[in-house]
Amino acid sequence: MKLKLPSRNLFLCMVFIMISSLALADVKVGVVLPTSGAIATFGQENINGLKLAMEKIKKSSKQKLTLFVEDDKSEAIEATNAIRKLINVDKVSIVIGEVTSSNTLAMAPIAQENKIPLFSPAATNVKVTQVGNFISRACFTDDFQGVVMAKFAVNGLKKTKGLIVIDNSSDYSKGLGAAFKAEFLKIGGKLVTNEELTYVQKDMDFQSLLRKIKRANPEVIFLPGYYGEVGLIIKQARALGITAPFLGGDGWDSPKLFEIAGPAIKGNYISSHFAPDDKDPKVQSFVKDYEKAYKAKPGAMAALGYDAIGIVADAINRAKSTSSVDINAAILATKNYPGVTGSITIDENRNSKKAAVVLETTATDFVFKNKVAP
Repeated sequence: MKLKLPSRNLFLCMVFIMISSLALADVKVGVVLPTSGAIATFGQENINGLKLAMEKIKKSSKQKLTLFVEDDKSEAIEATNAIRKLINVDKVSIVIGEVTSSNTLAMAPIAQENKIPLFSPAATNVKVTQVGNFISRACFTDDFQGVVMAKFAVNGLKKTKGLIVIDNSSDYSKGLGAAFKAEFLKIGGKLVTNEELTYVQKDMDFQSLLRKIKRANPEVIFLPGYYGEVGLIIKQARALGITAPFLGGDGWDSPKLFEIAGPAIKGNYISSHFAPDDKDPKVQSFVKDYEKAYKAKPGAMAALGYDAIGIVADAINRAKSTSSVDINAAILATKNYPGVTGSITIDENRNSKKAAVVLETTATDFVFKNKVAP
């Protein structure tokens, strides 16, 4: 019996379809973010940035990316539950998350054990990537932004009598405080009290803490916390007659800060990843697209979400296969990725090497002050 082969044109068509279907293989991407709870604006902005980037990725990616989004309610235990579900039930190949260091640290051992890459948009504590070789991030680390703000206090503001107030429930705050303290003392600053001044998340009344600060009479106060408590502390501090400028990190970077603190927020400074009034053309293009989509100005968390999924998509396109191991290897090989938060290279410690920006607070917004290279 003679076997009838398909015509040449039909055969070529079949080959094209097979290649196309392989090129558009579905890659499941897990996302764990706090879209409710104490730091919900961080998660919501990050999701906005992710979604905006996905519109462009869909048009240019060799792979079809499908997002599986979980809300961890701003709680570490919920973050661990979320990543387990994504890995064991949804069978994702990679997880993007979380924006806080404590919640990322809670998830990291699970990702490492399962050899699933965990790529954090914004967890800055140095311990995060030390968990293992499947953990990396799109942001710089606390040891860098702590140094940036210490130098800004001494060299920029000419303030050498300082005080540090730590959120004792936050790995992020502890790490950033330690980095600031080491550099501040190294370059000539002095702490006006040896007492460790602390609070914990969800505190509302800071009068006892603030009376201690007032008695110590610092020239500058470093407050590396999250916007909810920071806004209340600054508002209550100004009402008590404390006039020293407060300095902070990217944990302040939320529009909610201005609602909570009111006019008291004016005249303070933070380090962050992004300034919407930066004149860089990439930044301005992103700001325009974001404002068109969401009728609001993007903050750092939106920009980091945008860059995080962009780096992941770029890595998936470059990976040898869609396996988690190959995707992870491609992420770690990222060099000079043109992000809206800067040119991003993943270094040997799986951290992003890039510049920070210093922002000043007005009564209603953050204003770009300068950019500091690593």
